[in-house]
Amino acid sequence: MNLENFYEYCLSKKGVTEHFPFDNDALVFKVGGKIFALTSLEKWELGSPGINLKCDPDRALELRAEYESINSGFHMNKKHWNTVLVNLEVSDALVSELIDHSYALVYNSLTKKIQEEISKL
Repeated sequence: MNLENFYEYCLSKKGVTEHFPFDNDALVFKVGGKIFALTSLEKWELGSPGINLKCDPDRALELRAEYESINSGFHMNKKHWNTVLVNLEVSDALVSELIDHSYALVYNSLTKKIQEEISKL
């Protein structure tokens, strides 16, 4: 997966916005004002991209045990976030699935009102 594929995939989801809330390097994707994915643009440029994604705690532990390229979330709550090192052993299909999972977790945590607003977009 390249940065453009990741970027377009995240933005293709309903109600997603992009931000740089921390600095000019950390690209953040939000739904309903809450983060579901973030990455360092510099890491992509250097050839060692990683994506922080929200994850169900039990599944997060399973993924970390199965893949050396999936670790506890860098600078995030280690229970609820994973860092996925892209273009190593994790397939693009799994990266997309984990983006979907992260988006769904965040979307489902939003109020019904916000969910309804997003569904109208």
